Parts: sequence; structure tokens; C-alpha cells
Amino acid sequence: MSVNHYENFPVGSIVLPRRLRKPVHAVYAFARTADDIADEGNAEAAERLRQLDELKAELDRIAQGGKPQTALMQRLHNEAIEPFQLPLQPFYDLLAAFSQDVVKTRYENFGELIAYCRLSANPVGRIMLHLYGQTDEVSMAQSDGICTALQLINFWQDVAVDWQKGRVYIPQEDLQKFKVSEEQIAAGKADFAFQRLMAHECQRAFQMLKAGSPLGKTLKGRIGFELRMIIVGGQLILQKLDGCKYDVFNRWPLLDKKDWMIIIKRALMKK
Repeated sequence: MSVNHYENFPVGSIVLPRRLRKPVHAVYAFARTADDIADEGNAEAAERLRQLDELKAELDRIAQGGKPQTALMQRLHNEAIEPFQLPLQPFYDLLAAFSQDVVKTRYENFGELIAYCRLSANPVGRIMLHLYGQTDEVSMAQSDGICTALQLINFWQDVAVDWQKGRVYIPQEDLQKFKVSEEQIAAGKADFAFQRLMAHECQRAFQMLKAGSPLGKTLKGRIGFELRMIIVGGQLILQKLDGCKYDVFNRWPLLDKKDWMIIIKRALMKK
């Protein structure tokens, strides 16, 4: 299991209410497509940005009361945005994050990274809450905490993967503070300094996940159960990172069948 925020769309979940399956699939298709434009293949940066701008132009058409031209955006409009009166800002935010991915590969400090997560991760939870009809300020804030935490956890388990893509999400300020160099990341060296750094970053993610976790009880029925499973899954990934002493270069954390039994049990107990 990855805790990548797009994979946390419950697109294949048997607990997702039937009425939400089409809109969730449509939103997921939009996010996945845009993410792939920014991150997959061998296209030059200018071409990636051009394709993302085309998606933005489609959102602009919807905002102006027009009809989108592509099948992807027609589906998003007809199955999600229009019937559920979804706000467009979260979709614009996602596109802004994907465009940032194309051109930005380093983050100076934790605040800068969190600002990125506000665009790349938090809109996912906000869209889902609008689909659920739970849009009060407290729920939105708790959702932001969960989504940011999941994004951070994904960064910390994917340090080696991101390095291969030329990206370092660990804040430069923290690398300097804990005396860890990018050369060390390139060499896959999980020494004591790296372990201290990763423990620090994972603790931040844990606190955010904990702060947002009451939302799993606020949301009732199958939706709340789905969210509690996601939260517990994130917690287990953090435990596995600690268990392997943060050696993300040689022991990428995965959830096995035993872990899934734990996830289901804990999600049921935390109702």
C-alpha cells in the first residue's frame, strides 16, 4: 500500500456508497491524468505545462458556464461537478501543484513544503467532503491535516524513488540541521544522522494525522469507516518506517495481509 494521496481515492472500495462511485471515479481520473502529465513519460517541461494549461482551460470553460471539449472533462463535469455543485477551486489548486512539480524540485523549509501540500493534497479531501456533504470548517481543517500528513508520509517512504526523478522533498533547512547531504541520499546511506532526520519528519506527519483523525468518527457509516482505514494505514506505514530504521533505500514499507487485518479491526473499533 502506498499512501499517495491519489491512491487514497476509494475508487475500488466496496464500502463506497453506490451514489458516489461515478463522481469519485471521475475526480480520480482527472487527478490521475494531470499527475501523469506532470510526472510520467519523457516529455519536455514546456510540453507538460502546455498539457496542464489545456486542462486549466477546460476548467475555465466550466467556470464560465460552457461545456468542456474533452471526454475526461466532460465526464468530470457531468458526473461530479454539476450534479454535486462542486467548487472549482480545488481542481485549480491541483493543477497548480502539478505545474509546480514540473519546475520545482527542492523546498527550502517545512513551511514551503506545507504550502505545496495545500495545493497537491488538501484539495483531494475537500472535494471528497463536498461529495459527502460535510463542508463545515472543522471538518475541512481536519481533512487538510489528514491529507497533508498522507502526502508527507508518501514523501518520506519515497525518498529514494523521488531522488531518481531528480526531486528532494525533505526541506533543505532540515537537511542542513541534521547534517545530511544530498550526496548521502544518492548513495542510499541511512546512517544515524539520516535516521534522526527521518524520525523528525515522520513525527511531524504523525501529529498532523492525529490532529485530523477525529474526522473519521464525525463522518458516519461506510464513509467514516473508509477514512478510518486510511488513517490507520498511514499510521502503520509510519510504524514500518520506524521499524526498518528509516532505511527507505533498501526496505520500502508495504502493508501485508496481517496489516490489513489490523487496519480493518482498528477502523471498526474506532467508530
